[in-house]
Amino acid sequence: MDQIISQLSSFKSQINELMARIDVAAKARQIEELEEEASQNEFWNDPEAAQRKMQQLSKLKTLVDKWRALDLRIADALELAELADAGMQEELADETDALSEVVEAMSLQAMLSGDYDSEDAIFAIHAGAGGVDAQDWAEILERMYLRWMEQNGYKTEILDRSGGDEAGLKSVTISVKGEYAFGFLQSEEGVHRLVRLSPFDSAHRRHTSFAKVELWPDIQSDIEIEVADKDIRIDTYRASGAGGQHVQKNDTAVRITHLPTGVVVQCQNQRSQAQNRDRAMQILKARLFEMERARQEAEMAALKGENVDAGWGNQIRSYVLHPYQMVKDHRTAVEVGNASGVLDGNLDAFIKAYLRHKISG
Repeated sequence: MDQIISQLSSFKSQINELMARIDVAAKARQIEELEEEASQNEFWNDPEAAQRKMQQLSKLKTLVDKWRALDLRIADALELAELADAGMQEELADETDALSEVVEAMSLQAMLSGDYDSEDAIFAIHAGAGGVDAQDWAEILERMYLRWMEQNGYKTEILDRSGGDEAGLKSVTISVKGEYAFGFLQSEEGVHRLVRLSPFDSAHRRHTSFAKVELWPDIQSDIEIEVADKDIRIDTYRASGAGGQHVQKNDTAVRITHLPTGVVVQCQNQRSQAQNRDRAMQILKARLFEMERARQEAEMAALKGENVDAGWGNQIRSYVLHPYQMVKDHRTAVEVGNASGVLDGNLDAFIKAYLRHKISG
């Protein structure tokens, strides 16, 4: 029983430290302020602003309630362990094991303290060098990430998808909604390299293919970026893929090109051209916002004399299927021999290692 008490005491200290680090008390005060504001008669005079604040309130409540519930659960288990006799040891050991997993998960979540880590995400995959093999690789990655998202309870929506010439896909853009979607998916942004025997090569030779993953926080109307009409070109076209007859028979899909930067965004999943245009503008603003944020961070790093990432030149992770099987992350040196498991969505080892690497680095 002494060992159980020691473990639970350690959990209690760890959680208290984490709650202090992310300032749960301040978030609780923010909840009180938002609830007071929401009780005022004029709160709903601006429905859009009110809706954003209610969404913020809901997220804060979820976060605070989760941390407080865990703290209480550990305290209850610790009190019971200190009072219980040997007959309760097995039950308390099971509870301690269960708490260990929860504490680890919450510890990782506490590492996500960035301004937008808790936000939804816009996630894109682009086929790179390698022709049809690269397009097939992009589709394999799409399946891998959709599986990880499903396994972790995220709600996904395909915003735009461009199929490959012979197989696979050229690009896909996915809306990912759920707790800390942007924070957890940061580990996946970059170039992914595949080495395998090509199923598209008649000689069945080994090929190397590349695909790029991009990520933006989906903070939608909270982004204060002005986009002038003269700076954009809007094209419409007939949507492809799923969507029903309404989508197929009309030019509902929208492509917006931001002329100063060359950024191009597309959306085809909504039922009307106006809806696709609005969503595409949200995505464009998110991309421009992230570009500006990255520029400012690079400038600050340069001023501090830190190394600045030059861009997409090097792969972040390699997936080798021949002559042996291994997936290796080049930033954290984490290696997994079960490549098929990784491609089935088992990415947690890489995500956790990246978060720890990011904090320690």
